[in-house]
Amino acid sequence: MQPALTDTPRRSARWLARIQAVGPLIGLIILCLAGTALNRDFATVDNMMNVLTRTAFIGIIAVGMTFVIISGGIDLSVGSMAALIAGSMIVLMNKLAGSGMAPMLIVLLGMVLALILGALFGLMHGLLITKGRIEPFIVTLGTLGIFRAVLTWLADGGALTLDDSLNNLYGPVYYASLLGVPVPIWVFLIMAAGGALILNRTAFGRHVQAIGSNEQVARYAAIRVDVVKIVTYIFLGLCVGVATVLYVPRLGSATPTTGLLWELEAIAAVVVGGTALKGGEGRVIGTVIGAILLSVINNILNLTSIISVYLNAAVQGAVIIVVAFLQRGRRND
Repeated sequence: MQPALTDTPRRSARWLARIQAVGPLIGLIILCLAGTALNRDFATVDNMMNVLTRTAFIGIIAVGMTFVIISGGIDLSVGSMAALIAGSMIVLMNKLAGSGMAPMLIVLLGMVLALILGALFGLMHGLLITKGRIEPFIVTLGTLGIFRAVLTWLADGGALTLDDSLNNLYGPVYYASLLGVPVPIWVFLIMAAGGALILNRTAFGRHVQAIGSNEQVARYAAIRVDVVKIVTYIFLGLCVGVATVLYVPRLGSATPTTGLLWELEAIAAVVVGGTALKGGEGRVIGTVIGAILLSVINNILNLTSIISVYLNAAVQGAVIIVVAFLQRGRRND
């Protein structure tokens, strides 16, 4: 009789874990059904492509954020980082526009600069957190202000606008389609698939999860904790760089409000997707579903005008709080 009694809680825990795993997907399906019922335009192919294209920017950043949060960290600066990268790209490309250099080469150099800056900013965060022994919250809260202030200085408080000839050449990176699917969606899928492969099928991914579960035990297991943490922040920085490369041709400009609240949306996507805020467990596929789910919420609110569009960020904030509340018993320190 005793084994049966002890097996019951285990079976209950397994079923609870399975429900938590599919919860975001079930929520997305319910939202899609509700959106279709509330507005017939919701279920159109054009609207779905629009939702996924808008999701791509935050989704790509959220893939990198998944690694950081699973390892027990956080990054509050990704929106400001994207803004500064976008501004730096535009400044560089505009300066090269009159140099006689081939326009395509100028655009490629701008893209490369975005990836380099993203990696360097991520490296800086990783070093300050691991070698400087400063809490991730404090480090990235500080750089959040620094990045946006530098962009505001570069733009002299206004806007940095890409040269028209370069903007026309760069535009297809956002507006073009491949097999009927916009380019940003393809890039999002590639980044998500790569992130899932790294997290689930490599030693690095296992180390990230081990560090988030118990950093001290990970050190005893000879895992190079500091190196792994630094790499997670570099990867997040690269994801921000990729997202910015896709974002710049959309508007062809960068302002002090570019990327505003992207950090909220990225963290919300990760949390809603099932990744534990305390670290140690999470899935990239869950993050992808979480990012799409949040975009669907915004899309439904925009189509139906249930509440003011100015309150969309408030809805996302409420979602984070509710999910965090539901997660409170998932792990014990």
